[in-house]
Amino acid sequence: MRKISCILLLILLLTGCQADRSGFDRAMALRTSLLTSEQCEFDAIIDADFGDQTYCFTLHCRADSQGDLEFQVTAPKTIAGIAGDISQGTGNLTFDDTVLAFPLLGDGILSPVSGPWILLQALRSGYVRSYGHDEMGYRVTVDDSYWEDALMLDIWLDEENKPVRGEIYQENRRIMVLTLENFQIG
Repeated sequence: MRKISCILLLILLLTGCQADRSGFDRAMALRTSLLTSEQCEFDAIIDADFGDQTYCFTLHCRADSQGDLEFQVTAPKTIAGIAGDISQGTGNLTFDDTVLAFPLLGDGILSPVSGPWILLQALRSGYVRSYGHDEMGYRVTVDDSYWEDALMLDIWLDEENKPVRGEIYQENRRIMVLTLENFQIG
């Protein structure tokens, strides 16, 4: 009886390891899709937390095969129409007579409009620290770089393996939440 119990326990443990491995494979499948696609497109509802104040706005985003991102503000109406682009090390804003001025987050390293770009960069090349199910669904935790000022991201995927939520942390403090809708990889 004891021998059978040990064998059953070993089978359960090995099955659990395989399920864990399939979680990593799921994260890598999303990465592969992003790296091999011509573009991806989505809407991002952004909540930027400055501690004493939170800014909420919505962007329509389109990223190309290199990870460069174009965005247009769609809400609130007071800043709708402002557009811009972000790529490694650069960014541009275009607007008529409305200025988009947010303070920087994360000790001056992150603009709230760059959140979707950071999320895509983390998915494309970040270090996957952990993965698995939690109360909000399937979660992947990613470091965005190997530097001391690295941002940590928790990213939730839907049943189709598309990102639906991202949380950006700096030094264990959540500084931004992104709710992603209409995510398409093409």
